[in-house]
This record gives sequence, structure tokens and C-alpha cells, in this order.
Amino acid sequence: MLPHAFRSIRDIEHFGRVRLSKSFYMRDFLHSEISQFEGIPNLPSDPELAVRAGKRLCEDLLEPLQDTFGRIAIRSAYRSAIINDLGHRKGYGCASNWRNFARHIWDVRDENGAFGATACIVIPWFADRYAAGEDWRALAWWIHDHLPYSEMCFYPRLCAFNIAWHELPKRTIRSYIDPKGVLTTAVTRNSTASHANWYRHWGERYLQPVDTDGDRHDLTELRQAAG
Repeated sequence: MLPHAFRSIRDIEHFGRVRLSKSFYMRDFLHSEISQFEGIPNLPSDPELAVRAGKRLCEDLLEPLQDTFGRIAIRSAYRSAIINDLGHRKGYGCASNWRNFARHIWDVRDENGAFGATACIVIPWFADRYAAGEDWRALAWWIHDHLPYSEMCFYPRLCAFNIAWHELPKRTIRSYIDPKGVLTTAVTRNSTASHANWYRHWGERYLQPVDTDGDRHDLTELRQAAG
């Protein structure tokens, strides 16, 4: 059954063409293996909120990542509440809806009334380095130092990771790659330390500020913007 906002294939096509940023369209984020396997559409009940959250995810996080490291591959992104609940109940690797509101479920606000969006991505440039022995923390700390993310969680296969934008950012990094567990939170001492030594060997350009909205920012301004 389709959400009420979608009455025809044309409605779905139109929604998929919505441009979230210079490189990304809504259609890029709607693919779901669960949706395909179960034969249930992966479409939002609140398309406007899904687009609003997706724009922030793309403009503030995914575009600067792609500008810096080259093409990024999207593994999993938007999930409707129906698809996510099904994935949780059937053991397909989805957290509960309550935990995924304003995360993978872009079109439902969380318990605080805040909105957000999460995507699981792979950066092929880094996946190759990771396969050759690069520590996942190098990428985690680069993102922490340069971008206004809310949460990240790293996984062993291809060094894929969830990256989240949220209007009330948590600034938390977790991993299922050794060393497993919590790398940092907004209140841990290592959150504000210098991490450049983790990625200095990548070259000088990786030490520079990142442009997330058309202007250059220094890292202090980015951290302040992230709360």
C-alpha cells in the first residue's frame, strides 16, 4: 500500500527527481533490499520532512566528503517506518523504529521533536586503503575534525559506516571494527584534541578546512556550528 502522498507511478518518479544537493537526488536514497525482497514500497509518509532532512545530510556531509575523497557509494539510507519495523522484527539488521526516528527514518521526528537523516556509505578511496591496512580511525577523526556530523558507526566490510546529520548533533563515534566500542562523544576529552596526526600522511590538502555551504570555514566555526 502506498503512502497517501503517492497516488501514481508519476508521483513516485517526481519524488525521485527531487534534488537534494548538487550531486544527489532523492532516488539515490530510496533503494532498500528489504523493500525489494518483501515487495513493500520504501516511500515516506511525510515527503516534505524527508526532503528537508535529506538536504542537510547531503549538503553538509555527503557533498564535502565526495568533493574531498571522490565518489561515495550509498549502501543504505532512507527507510520508511514500515520497512524499518519489518527489518527490525525479522532480524534484517535494523534497529527499532524508536531508535531510528530522525536517523534512517528521515520523515519522523525523534522523541525531542528534532529531525535528522542517516545514510550508510562506503568511500571507495578509503576502502582500498582500509583493505591495505589503514586504520578506520583515520577517516573517523578526519570527519570529526572537518564536518558537522551527529553520529557515525563503522562496520568491518569495506569500512562502510553510518553517518548522520541531526539538528541537535550528538558528536558520537562508535565502531564494530577493532578497537570496538565508543571512540568519542561530545563530552569525552579526546573530542576536542588535535587528530591531524591520524591523517597527516594523506597530504596537505586534507589538513585544510572544508567548504560546506559555499564559503570557507575554519575548524573552530565548524565545531561551533555543530554545537
